[in-house]
Amino acid sequence: METVKVKRFRYAPERFEKLVNDGGIVTNLKRAPWMWFLVPLFLVAQAWATWMTIRKWSPDVVHAHWLVPQGLIIALLSIMSRSSPPFLVTSHGADLHSLRFWPMPALKRLVLRRASAVTVVSSAMLSAMQQQGIPTDGVRVEPMGVDLSDRFTPDDSVQRSRNEILFVGRLVEKKGLRYLIDAMPIILEKHPGAHLTIAGFGPEEEALRDQIRILGLQGKVEFLGAVAQENLPELYRRASIFVAPFVETESGDQEGLGLVTVEAIGCGCPVVVSNLPAVAEVINEPKMLAEPGAPGQLANAVSGILMLKEPERQEVVKSQRERLFRWLDWKSRGRAYQVLLHELAQ
Repeated sequence: METVKVKRFRYAPERFEKLVNDGGIVTNLKRAPWMWFLVPLFLVAQAWATWMTIRKWSPDVVHAHWLVPQGLIIALLSIMSRSSPPFLVTSHGADLHSLRFWPMPALKRLVLRRASAVTVVSSAMLSAMQQQGIPTDGVRVEPMGVDLSDRFTPDDSVQRSRNEILFVGRLVEKKGLRYLIDAMPIILEKHPGAHLTIAGFGPEEEALRDQIRILGLQGKVEFLGAVAQENLPELYRRASIFVAPFVETESGDQEGLGLVTVEAIGCGCPVVVSNLPAVAEVINEPKMLAEPGAPGQLANAVSGILMLKEPERQEVVKSQRERLFRWLDWKSRGRAYQVLLHELAQ
C-alpha cells in the first residue's frame, strides 16, 4: 500500500456517518430509511472531494468503481468540465442487480454513455445488463483478482480439521448465511462433530443469533466477528470446508463474482457455493454447487464433501485452484487493467 494514497471525506457529523457502514449503502437504506437524508450529503461531499482531487493531481485517467454513485459522480463532472480526464467505470454487482427504481436505470445509462470504457466482473453481469435493456456494446468482462501467489496459498504444515465448516462475509441478506444455519441440523445428523465458524459482521447478526438459539445450535456455531484480511488464510487452511450460500434478494441484488470462494480454493480449502450465474463461472465442479436458498440441498452438498476422503477432496480442490490461478491471480488481473487504463490515458 506504500504507493496508494487514500483520501477520505466527511459527509455528515461523525456520529451520523453510517451510510456505508456494516452492510453497505443498499442494505442500510432498506434497514434504516432515515439514512436517505444522508444520501444527498454523501453525493455532494464525494463529488466535491473528487473534483478537488482531480484539480490537484491532474490524473491521466480515472477508474470509478460502481456505476452508482462513483460512476455517476465522475460522469456528471465530465459534463460540467471539458478538461475532465477520461474514465473507466467498473460495475461489481449490487449497483447493477439492484437500484432498479426510477430514475436509477436512466442514471446508469448516462454513466455508460459518458464513460470512456466499461467493465463488469463476470459474464453473468453482461447478460444481466442485456436483460435490463442496457446497451452492452464495448462493455468488457474484466474480473477483479485474488492474491493467489503470496497470500491465499496452501500450507501443508497446517492441520486441516475434519469437522469445521467456515463462512466468511458480511452478515447481510444476499450472503445467505441463514440458509446455512438452517442446514446445520441436517448436516449434524450425518456429521455429529461438525461445527460452524462465522467470520464477519453486519446488520443480520442479532437475527442470526436468535435463529441459532431457536434451532438449539448453541455450542455448534461460533461468531468470530470481523477478521483482518491478513488473518483469513489461517481460517481457510484449517477449515474442513468453506460454504458460500449466496442468494438473490427481493431487490435483485446478488454476488457479482464471489471472490471469497477463490480465496478459500487458493488456500486448498474445499468449498460449497450457491449455483448463481456469476458464482458458477468461478466454481464449475458439480460437487461444490448447491441450489440457492435450499437448506436441504445445501446440507447434502456439504455432507457430500465432508464424506470424501482427504486425497479425493484435495484432488478436486487442486484442479479448481490451477484453473483459477491462471484466470484470477492478482498479477494477471493487474496486467489486464494496466493495459486498459494505459489505453485510455493515451
